[in-house]
Amino acid sequence: MSFSSKIKEELAEHFATARHCNLAELSAIVRLSGIFADKKNGGCALRVHMENFGVARKCFTLLRKTFNIGNDIVVRRNMATGNCSYFLYAKGEELLAVRNAMTQSVCCKRAYIRGAFLAAGSVSDPSKSYHFEIVCDKEEQAEHLKDMINSFGMDAKIVKRKKMYVVYLKEGSQIVDILNVMEAHVSLMELENVRIMKEMRNSVNRKVNCETANINKTVSAAVRQLEDIAYIRDTLGFDKLPEGLKDVALTRLTYPEATLKELGRLMENPVGKSGVNHRLRKLSELAEKLRDQ
Repeated sequence: MSFSSKIKEELAEHFATARHCNLAELSAIVRLSGIFADKKNGGCALRVHMENFGVARKCFTLLRKTFNIGNDIVVRRNMATGNCSYFLYAKGEELLAVRNAMTQSVCCKRAYIRGAFLAAGSVSDPSKSYHFEIVCDKEEQAEHLKDMINSFGMDAKIVKRKKMYVVYLKEGSQIVDILNVMEAHVSLMELENVRIMKEMRNSVNRKVNCETANINKTVSAAVRQLEDIAYIRDTLGFDKLPEGLKDVALTRLTYPEATLKELGRLMENPVGKSGVNHRLRKLSELAEKLRDQ
């Protein structure tokens, strides 16, 4: 089961206690995956199309609990893929309350965002990337939803994808926040666990890469030092070198893999790391002069 499906399964089992919150959630579901139609007698009818059985069941239950009216579900199966589509139909003057639902209070905003996600939302697999989105048919729907999400301190943005408008979040921390807003607490904990593991792996990889780079740098420097020292030995000879340079040159040839600190301790007249580095730099400069000549 995908991470999106797990979230929707969790949210499909969550029911608000307040009627106004149920109206807000129903309003979002119908606006993003259905249509309202006016009846001649002044009433209202709605038709909702859903691909997820849990969402269809929740919409059916919300209508029954909120209005105590009958509604029908038609199931259509795609013979090629085996996937089912669910069409829910309801009518009655009471449904005008869904159409005109207010979302001013914080609890109703939570419910509306929850309904919008159930109707047209998705979240990428957090082990691969962080991406949350809700697809809207109309730009004003997307703007309304973006403003509602951002009222909780997030930074949702809109991108146009073909004829659709997509409200999205890209940061893992903000996806955690939006799951909290929708009250998908089980999915939130799963996402946090994935984020912790990813951060640990990234931290370990950074340290390993840093250590590898340092090792490569040390090895490359040692190889250049050996080449310079060998060139001085074969052209000028060590006997013409000052005692300090001769000491470090012979020690480096004897211990090619030693670090500067180890090299300083191994010399006939031990010196510190900076002293070794200074003498090796002098040898390098001498080798360059000899090559130029």
